Amino acid sequence: MARYLGKETTRVDGVAKVTGKAKYAAEFQVPHVAYGFVVLSTVAKGRITAIDTRAAEQAAGVVRVFTHLNAGRLGKAPAADAAPQWAWPLQSDQVFFNGQPIALVVAESYEQARYAARLVQASYQSEPPTTALETVLDQAKPSSDNTPPRGDPSKALQAAAVQVNAEYHIPINHHNPIEPHAAIAFWEGDKLTVFDKTQNVYGVQKHLAEGLGVPAENIRVVSPFVGGAFGSSLKPNYYPSLTAMAARELKRPVKLVLTRTQMFTGHGYRPQTIQKVRLGADANGKLQAIIQEAFHNTSSFEVFSDNTTGFLKQVYACENLDMPLKVAATDLATPTWMRAPGAVSGMFALESAMDELAYALKMDPMELRLVNYAEVDPVSGKPFSSKALRECYRLGAEKFGWKNRKPEPRSMRDGKLLVGWGMASSVWGAMQMPASAKITFRQDGTATVSSATSDIGPGTYTVMSMIAAEFLGLKLDQVTFELGDTRQPQAPAQGGSWTTSSVGSAVRGAALTITAKLLDLANRDASSPLRGASADDVEMLDGRLRLKSDAARGVEIADVMRSTGTSEITEVYKSTPSPERDKYASLAHGAQFVEVKVDPDLGTVKVTRVIEITACGKILNPLASHSQEIGGVVWGIGMALEEATEVDHRTGRLMTANLQHYHVPVNADIHAIETVFVEEDDTIVNPLGVKGMGELGMVGIPAAIANAVYHATGKRIRSLPITPEKLL
Repeated sequence: MARYLGKETTRVDGVAKVTGKAKYAAEFQVPHVAYGFVVLSTVAKGRITAIDTRAAEQAAGVVRVFTHLNAGRLGKAPAADAAPQWAWPLQSDQVFFNGQPIALVVAESYEQARYAARLVQASYQSEPPTTALETVLDQAKPSSDNTPPRGDPSKALQAAAVQVNAEYHIPINHHNPIEPHAAIAFWEGDKLTVFDKTQNVYGVQKHLAEGLGVPAENIRVVSPFVGGAFGSSLKPNYYPSLTAMAARELKRPVKLVLTRTQMFTGHGYRPQTIQKVRLGADANGKLQAIIQEAFHNTSSFEVFSDNTTGFLKQVYACENLDMPLKVAATDLATPTWMRAPGAVSGMFALESAMDELAYALKMDPMELRLVNYAEVDPVSGKPFSSKALRECYRLGAEKFGWKNRKPEPRSMRDGKLLVGWGMASSVWGAMQMPASAKITFRQDGTATVSSATSDIGPGTYTVMSMIAAEFLGLKLDQVTFELGDTRQPQAPAQGGSWTTSSVGSAVRGAALTITAKLLDLANRDASSPLRGASADDVEMLDGRLRLKSDAARGVEIADVMRSTGTSEITEVYKSTPSPERDKYASLAHGAQFVEVKVDPDLGTVKVTRVIEITACGKILNPLASHSQEIGGVVWGIGMALEEATEVDHRTGRLMTANLQHYHVPVNADIHAIETVFVEEDDTIVNPLGVKGMGELGMVGIPAAIANAVYHATGKRIRSLPITPEKLL
């Protein structure tokens, strides 16, 4: 009987967060700190011909103004014949995107640095930028993620009785986490400490080692709390290296916090995507061909792919399929991963097209999905380690009342409002990465657990404490979990929804290893009631090591440790994915059912009801898990109805670089959301049986909303966001 796992557990770090005890990157107190403020380029392409810093340098409190003319070296010097690159800030006069950092003003106070930054004058030799994906599609190059087509999709499409041919557009979206990006850097001799907002402390350490020419072991990166990141801190951003360089040059600590507007150019974004989808089916709805061509933008100096169609190839049983992704260079900053990267964009197009096919066939949209249900992985032919999507459809339809849906568009009303019901499927990987964790178990029955993972909000502190308490047989308040420091055992970046499966498996492994060591200690005593038992036969609970099959047979752990002179046991355990996984395909699945109400006079859309059913293995903490899924739904509503980064293509400037103009959902936009889990018993996927959910929860939402809007209005909106003018 589980003590913690599977039970609703409030956050162990909750009190620290609401009392201000939890320290975020910019909140660490470092003596004699100076404050940096970045100056951003106002052109998108060209060269800096002159940069006048005299007025800024003479302003009150200014310590130094760094530009490409006087900044310390970051990265290796480029080879003479190398193509122009923007890998490190303030290293050349070239400008690759509007909002690129071109100077760093360091002053005694933040206000003095900000004021002086406005006095820096730059002159440019600029060139016309290319920032619209539509204009460079012919220059797009195939992504390295692409796989060969299945079957002969073109031939099968031509022979199909019913066809859909449509194009879907998604604009650039930006992450807007509550905590701004920030770093504090200070040197002690040749040793560097950096407090940074990051999802990967080891990734930042490696990045800084390369940039500064310092051994990685001389760099400590600390990030105990992250106020939301969603992918914006997966890659090392430019500001930690800039801060560390300035601190080294000035021989004093430097702190740099980006403004909300600067964050729009500081860390990447969800790329602009154009997708051309062609579906062919027979008269019964069985898919004969899927061709989904995806295009998205990258920067002129770095190739980025979000693998838009990667997971989509595993969704439907279709023998003829081609889903190539091509990536085109633009004069913008490099995109990056943004919650449910690739999958949510790809599924918007695929699931909208499936809805269009259902109408062309005069078939129920859910029935169409069941007709094309993949019983085995269509890519590899391997069985799924578990797949409860069919149950998700059934349960979701029942809870939503789907059978009462009138199929004709504009046939359902609430007074003057048009009512629409739509549905979609979601998919995400069930991944596990190598990860390590350390446990120190003490004679007094307390334990400290650590791993250099992150907690960007999903509740890592809590779930790792739960796993440790469960397998060490302790109460939750006897466990202290520590994370976010390169002095701790290595863990993967917190992204891809793999943290619990990866780090959690390492914590479990370390706890079970400690159990085995305690059994060895106990069995040094010839009269031990556990003699002859194996580590698999015993468990720790409430200070005792006992047989699982006979709780009366056991020993007091404290007595065993005392009698053997053991004050504590420390174990570092590395977990890796089991070879058994290779025999199976492992995915997490879900189904979304959405109701919208549309005002026909104003074109406004309200998402009035969402039922989301998710199958993602075992749920360790239902309280946090429902919160994750609700958050995914809210984000999906934002992507469907509100979010768009507008670019002025004449200048390459982002026009919506603040929360006044970049719209995200507020409380008034969010109505009834119900999230339900269909638990799967899957020990192949990892020892804990967990699959990722943080991203899965939003994957199908934009498509389900667009499908509901069509059902309400009869207007098929293929370009996000679905704003009122598109419906009028």
